[in-house]
Amino acid sequence: MKYTMLSFDAISLPQFIEALGYAGLFAVVFAESGVFVGFFFPGDSLLFTAGLLASRGVFDIALLIALLSAAAVLGDSAGYWFGAKAGPTLFSREDSLLFHKKHLESTRKFYARYGSRAVFLARFVPIVRTFAPIFAGIGSMRYSVFLAYNIAGGIAWSAGCTLIGYLFGAAFPGSERLLLPATIAIVLLSILPIARELLLSRKRAS
Repeated sequence: MKYTMLSFDAISLPQFIEALGYAGLFAVVFAESGVFVGFFFPGDSLLFTAGLLASRGVFDIALLIALLSAAAVLGDSAGYWFGAKAGPTLFSREDSLLFHKKHLESTRKFYARYGSRAVFLARFVPIVRTFAPIFAGIGSMRYSVFLAYNIAGGIAWSAGCTLIGYLFGAAFPGSERLLLPATIAIVLLSILPIARELLLSRKRAS
């Protein structure tokens, strides 16, 4: 099957994802979930497109969801432990491109206030989900609490986006033509949980 949509340097997003295969997809989701370089990766659109390809028989949907859920949970855990180990060092460093002491202190207070909800909600916000587990470790959140909501958020995000792509592809043959607007819609939907939480927080504060 030849894909021509979303071309970038003569390769489309579906072609790129198909070329990655299971191992490549695992690595990308792992990196975006808790490794600093991961915020460059388009996680929502990647999961959605992988699910769409599964509806075409390129991937096995059950294996894909299990693998990507594991990658998301393990990536967040790796980020947490990096933050837990590097936290004191980071606070003693001078401000740099990636780290600002005031941001680290603000994050510590944020996790102290919102706790488990922050871990779950951050999963659905691009870029934030890469740094959230690292900051949770820096903020000394109890790992048992972090892990419970890491698992819930990781499965909800990875399985949810992938399954939506699968159902979309199954319902609309030739839906590759709609891939760009569909992925934009997924990104917009992904910020709804955090937008709702912000609105509720403002109401409680007023």
